[in-house]
Amino acid sequence: MRIIAGTRRSLPLKTVAGVETRPTTDRIKETLFNILQDRIYGSIFLDLFAGSGQIGLEALSRGASFACFVENGREQGRCIEENIRFTKFTEQSKLLNTDVIRGLHQLEGKRSFDLIFMDPPYGKGLETEALSAVKETGVLAEDGLIILEAPVDLETDFPGFTVTREKKYKTNKHIFLEAE
Repeated sequence: MRIIAGTRRSLPLKTVAGVETRPTTDRIKETLFNILQDRIYGSIFLDLFAGSGQIGLEALSRGASFACFVENGREQGRCIEENIRFTKFTEQSKLLNTDVIRGLHQLEGKRSFDLIFMDPPYGKGLETEALSAVKETGVLAEDGLIILEAPVDLETDFPGFTVTREKKYKTNKHIFLEAE
């Protein structure tokens, strides 16, 4: 796993061993950032269920001005901290090592995010809870975009949000959402 493009291109990133995290493949990550390329520079980015932090770090490498990572796992949190230090993005980033709902409430009233990426564990319904908390806390900027990485068969009806695009891959997809 590595940063694909930008100021930290080709830097390798650590990941947590095991099956609890599913790092986004380079090919899917490149497709995602090609779609987002006009929105990244100068953006404030939120990486929920951050795993190793690779998506937020890719955004920083491509010119995002700030990235916040929210990850509940202790080992994953240490991994994100190491990746932040290794890529030298300590000044432009913040890690909240807590569950996503609590993290969103901690961010309430402090910052609005232009882009929110979330890759929750599959099959647990956490995307619905997280989207509700995003709406409740108002952390999404007025013209902000949410990108949800989900299994390819996930239904795309999310109250309070409009699906603006879906990009399907073999086993998963990216759902692009805007607040209604």
